[in-house]
Amino acid sequence: MLEGGAELELRDIAQDRLTAAELDKLIGERDYRLFLNTRNELYRQRNMKENPPSRADALKMMAAEPNSIRRPVVISGTKIVLGYDEEALKKLT
Repeated sequence: MLEGGAELELRDIAQDRLTAAELDKLIGERDYRLFLNTRNELYRQRNMKENPPSRADALKMMAAEPNSIRRPVVISGTKIVLGYDEEALKKLT
């Protein structure tokens, strides 16, 4: 239990990887490119900023390489905050 009674469920995606199907459901109608970790070496090597992968390729890559997912991923109801964004996280409570 966290402050304000919120429950927290943690998942170590390095040990318990998200599948492409789970990622697809999580991302939903959102822009999948927002979920890509721009600090990841693979992102830079493949020049994904200028040449982003297709959604299908991005889902496969994120499922195979958890470090390619921007973290943390915080979900509260239908809202998602990607990366450490203190202001956005405060708005979830």
